[in-house]
Amino acid sequence: MVEKNNPLRVIYGDGTLGIDGENFHYIFNYGRGGLESLVFNGKEWLYREPAPVFWRATTDNDRGNNFSKKSIQWLGADQFIDVKTINVSVDGKKIKFPSAPENNRYSNHEYAQKVSIKFTYTTLTVPSTEVTVQYTISSDGVINVTTHYFGNSKLPELPTFGLRLIIPTVADDFEYDGLSGETYPDRMAGATKGTYRIKGLPVTPYLVPQDCGVHMETDRVTVTRSSVKNNADQDKNTFSLTIKSNNKPFAFSCLPYTPEELENATHQEELPLPRKTILTIFGAVRGVGGIDSWGSDVDNEYHVPADKDIEFSFDILNSASM
Repeated sequence: MVEKNNPLRVIYGDGTLGIDGENFHYIFNYGRGGLESLVFNGKEWLYREPAPVFWRATTDNDRGNNFSKKSIQWLGADQFIDVKTINVSVDGKKIKFPSAPENNRYSNHEYAQKVSIKFTYTTLTVPSTEVTVQYTISSDGVINVTTHYFGNSKLPELPTFGLRLIIPTVADDFEYDGLSGETYPDRMAGATKGTYRIKGLPVTPYLVPQDCGVHMETDRVTVTRSSVKNNADQDKNTFSLTIKSNNKPFAFSCLPYTPEELENATHQEELPLPRKTILTIFGAVRGVGGIDSWGSDVDNEYHVPADKDIEFSFDILNSASM
């Protein structure tokens, strides 16, 4: 396993797994159950570990047909989840879980071409189901993320399913290759495929804050920042992170608020000052409806049934190396 000419350095800590390479450093936390640090060129991109997403802020149409009340379990599941198991593979071979004291068998000079770490979560629903998030790091530092929801017919329909990345500061802008404007599964007609740049993190100014800012059929999104949490870092140049589709397009939103923050505000002025960037990559999104004003259910093809498996995959890249 010790091959100094391989580009990935693997650091086996007591409670973490570190992956180090040229211009990137990643830390996976066993206790917190996820990727706790994502650093490109000395810039941190995570404020919290990425977490599975099940909820969207209630829309006017959700209120009209009581969808949110029917699916209320997913609100709790969106905020809390249990880590069931963690599996680590190095160069395609599953190894014994390297927490203490097993990690003591490794030196501080361990190298590999590819490392995978898979987190299996149990939802706090009744009944529960499982979600897996697998990170596979290749020698160039690209992280492939594959997320899988295991269907359960006894659970209510999902508002959405995705993975949320909370970025430490407010983004300057984001650019994406996909459909123009705000789109949902039942709101794509008239949208044009292209490359679009959005300044800041706009929130649609509904009278009552609700879900907004979703972009369907996306091949790439690049988020650009110029601010950091590290006061010792005086570099004011912009820097970027890119999410690219893997096999098929994804949906995403890039907002300054979590669904719960939007949910808790009854007017725009109740929203807090933007302090972070909430980048969510979706594998499934419920339609918004609005067939006869706001009240009728969404058409069947735009539901997200709980009994069917959902899987999606994307790559995280350092934009400077693209």
